[in-house]
Amino acid sequence: MTNSPEQLVHALSFDIEDWFHIVDVAAVEDPETWPGLHAQSSIVERYTDHILSLCDKHSAKATFFVLGWIAERHPELVRRIADAGHEIGTHSFWHRRVYDLTPEIFSKDIEDSISAIRAAPGQSQIPITGFRAPSFSITPGTEWAFDVLLDLGIEYDASLFPASRGHGGYACPQGAHVITAPSGRTIPELPMSIASYGPKRLCYSGGGYMRLLPQGLIRRGLEQEAAAGRPTVIYLHPRDFAPDCPRVPMPPHRRFKCYIGLKGTTAKLESLLASYRWDTCQRVIGQAMVETKDNRAAPRADAPAA
Repeated sequence: MTNSPEQLVHALSFDIEDWFHIVDVAAVEDPETWPGLHAQSSIVERYTDHILSLCDKHSAKATFFVLGWIAERHPELVRRIADAGHEIGTHSFWHRRVYDLTPEIFSKDIEDSISAIRAAPGQSQIPITGFRAPSFSITPGTEWAFDVLLDLGIEYDASLFPASRGHGGYACPQGAHVITAPSGRTIPELPMSIASYGPKRLCYSGGGYMRLLPQGLIRRGLEQEAAAGRPTVIYLHPRDFAPDCPRVPMPPHRRFKCYIGLKGTTAKLESLLASYRWDTCQRVIGQAMVETKDNRAAPRADAPAA
């Protein structure tokens, strides 16, 4: 049976970081400069509250992958996200690409991020079961990261980008599936959504891609994925909603991707929230795993009766 986008529950997610947590931009790559930039021009709290208002308006639940560096400085923001009934996952502490780290440094980074989130008022026992890597930077050769995540109690990953991109990409099945870590253990994976537009395979539902593409092409992506039985995963950042996002020097191609379409993000997201059903990554991937297990357990149509 063919699914329509309206029949599926899609995954809504936000990576909670500030405008200067962008990679490969020399003007902001030194973490020593971040406290000063945060004091002068932070937008993370204002636009995360804007996102919370949009979700509340449309009765949508989402996963907020919170950077530990932000949780440490905005503990009340963490509490507001949790109090609104959303899932909180980790987006690491320092926003470093996984393929630049060792397993030991990566483990410490994730531990620190979880500690920072749980230090927020009333959140000491908050379950943190999901992770998304900065810049989708789990790439071939860094599969050890899945074992680190499992060792730290993370129950699912949302870091894989199944198409080529500036900071990597990972060839994997589209839609929720199970990854086998080097240890032989498994972890559920919720990769980003990719659609085909002629010969091109593009992300259509997050970040600069969503800001760039017109609404019609975004909806075509939802329809294409739904026809294959796959929910769409939206991922956005507070800066994606910020026409007043501070500017710093960067290469022209990065400037285009960072600043294109900032004025239109709210309207695009509101249209999608009003048209389709949305829930947390945890619930969407959990439902997918249940359906996969049920399908494997079901007898084949041509199997003899017991």
